[in-house]
Amino acid sequence: MAFVTHLGRRTTFAAALALSTLAFASHSVAQDAASWPTKPIRLIVPYTPGGSTDIVSRTVFEAVSKRLGQPVVIENKPGANSTIGVAQTSRAPADGYNFVSVLAAYTVNMSLYKKLPYQPGDFVAVSHVADLPMFLFTSNKLPVKNAKELAEYGKKNPLNYASSGTGASAHMIGARFAQENQLNAQHVPYNGSAPILADLMSGQVDMLFDPLLVPMPHAKTGKIKVLAVASKQRWPNEPDVPTMEEAGFPGFIMNSWVGILAPKGTPQPIVDKLSKTIAQAVQSPEVKTKLTQLGFGGVGSTPADFQKLIDQDSAMYKGVITKANVSLD
Repeated sequence: MAFVTHLGRRTTFAAALALSTLAFASHSVAQDAASWPTKPIRLIVPYTPGGSTDIVSRTVFEAVSKRLGQPVVIENKPGANSTIGVAQTSRAPADGYNFVSVLAAYTVNMSLYKKLPYQPGDFVAVSHVADLPMFLFTSNKLPVKNAKELAEYGKKNPLNYASSGTGASAHMIGARFAQENQLNAQHVPYNGSAPILADLMSGQVDMLFDPLLVPMPHAKTGKIKVLAVASKQRWPNEPDVPTMEEAGFPGFIMNSWVGILAPKGTPQPIVDKLSKTIAQAVQSPEVKTKLTQLGFGGVGSTPADFQKLIDQDSAMYKGVITKANVSLD
């Protein structure tokens, strides 16, 4: 009995010591978050300089840098559909000074590749920074006036749809539109926007889901048509363009987006602090104006809400990719 009592005391002491250690560690992390950052932050952008992801990341993190009082060093690591830069971040120290900017393509890649140099569990979500609404453009050669007429036409006639490459947002949205409406539609991948627009205007390409920045001026001059936008709400600067839901396609919401991830193990108080700072930055008038000019809508979500978006899009894109039998391996 004495032995049992002694063991119980030892166990109680060990438990108390563990709790004390945990409390000290939690207090230390909280203190670190309060003083964070004390040195420059590194943000990897897994795309080329000057692209939309790069510009949005620089625009937002310039404002973040001012609020945190430390420089944000942006490193462009393009290649392999963004997987090179993302993989590099997965191997970086989880010290609160390493982050990566990703597009919706991050969730596409989970099903597009059979083998990735990282796993989704290698990261923690930080913030859904901004949405990129995707508009439906068509050639003037098509005898259609709206998205519903396009779907009806495509059930009886062959169509093709363009994108900037296999697995791109335009590819996935076009594939889903074709699948859900049982269209006879062929995907045509391109390298860059210029040849896509030239072929769309000439009628070599029938339709395209794309951000408004490049194609919209041509729609304004009547060289192509804009039929709808695949977002939840109409774009403020284009109030006459209906959403896909308004055009007769319930539940067809497929924005591209930009978000921030951190290596797994990054202290949650630091993740939360950066998330709140990003939200403040994207909702500031100066950043909001710049994002709107680029065709983006600022969001600035909590880490939990961003993880929910990642999970939802991963499941949705998996279904699209499986049906389309697409793979880059």
